[in-house]
Amino acid sequence: MRHFETTLSDRRLDTIIGNLLRAGVVIAATTTSIGGVIYLAHSGESLAHYRVFQSEPADLRHVKGILSDASSGDGVGIMQLGLLLLIATPVARVAFSLAAFAVQRDRLYVVVTLVVLAVLTFSMAGGQL
Repeated sequence: MRHFETTLSDRRLDTIIGNLLRAGVVIAATTTSIGGVIYLAHSGESLAHYRVFQSEPADLRHVKGILSDASSGDGVGIMQLGLLLLIATPVARVAFSLAAFAVQRDRLYVVVTLVVLAVLTFSMAGGQL
């Protein structure tokens, strides 16, 4: 009987994680699409210049600038926000898994998930302590 309860709990956990990932991707895709429509509505007529590489503006290289541009309705800022949400989706999955393993009191998986979360955080911080 105990094995059945654990399996059912694991299935529920898998369902929740699947829904979390699905919702994250849908929200990110919707946000990026809205930003793309706004961008094309304002800048769709301009020609691309492929001879000189132009990187992202400085304000779109940091979360604070992306949030500022997105909140002001800038299409590129909204697209960048969508990409941030897409990147945040698997990170949210790992964080949720950490909480679930902690509730289940599975110490081994808590430690492994903490290591994965630390590596993700370190990577997103640009590899700098």
